Amino acid sequence: MIPIHDDNPTRAFPYVTVGIIALNFLVFLTEPHFGRGGSLQVAEYFYRWGLVPWEVTHGRQLNLTGCLQACFTNKNVYLALLTSMFVHAGPLHIAGNMLFLWVFGNNIEDTLGPGRYLIFYLLCGVIAGLVHTALNASSVYPTVGASGAIAGVLGAYLVLFPRARVLTIAFFVIVPLPAVLVLGLWFVLQLFTGPSQQIGGGGVAWGAHVAGFIAGAILVLLFGGRGRARERREVPPPPPITPLPPGWGPLGP
Repeated sequence: MIPIHDDNPTRAFPYVTVGIIALNFLVFLTEPHFGRGGSLQVAEYFYRWGLVPWEVTHGRQLNLTGCLQACFTNKNVYLALLTSMFVHAGPLHIAGNMLFLWVFGNNIEDTLGPGRYLIFYLLCGVIAGLVHTALNASSVYPTVGASGAIAGVLGAYLVLFPRARVLTIAFFVIVPLPAVLVLGLWFVLQLFTGPSQQIGGGGVAWGAHVAGFIAGAILVLLFGGRGRARERREVPPPPPITPLPPGWGPLGP
């Protein structure tokens, strides 16, 4: 199922969500894809900016034979918990992630506010990365992508807006479905067939998806999301505009 829109209007423009999406695409355009670099350069790029569990658990970067020395000079292996969130493996990878972020992220930003939302987003991504590292402590494959952070957004959306209707492409048909069904099914699928985020056949990063989702569901409550969502729903609409009688201007007849 592919979500394309929801019926959950926002009160303000989602500057942070749009900024995150723009930054991800900007980083993607600088990656050595599309024939601008060979396979070695692509691998080096992912090892340079991706999250490598072995590096985090050992506190030092890998010494990879055949890699350009400049690529692995002074890599901060812990900072990779953040940088890996803005690197993607291909067009479909980034397109899918950014679509989910656009559909669901604006409502979480509107509820929490821009500052809280940015902290929330990054925390979900870091927690997802740490759980993935704990589950794959000896893995030397780089993990990239924003899926862990976006999974946190999905978890928060499910907690705050379970009854919202999401316009979804399902079996080549566009149908409105409740968010609890769309996001609940997404979560269940991650437990069994979650898409791989790893480069070079390192396996499925389902742990990052599941951890991000659960982290988002919990953190949004700790950030006061439920109360803020209630206030958001209770904001009264503006009073209707009463038309002036015929022949009357703004100052009278």
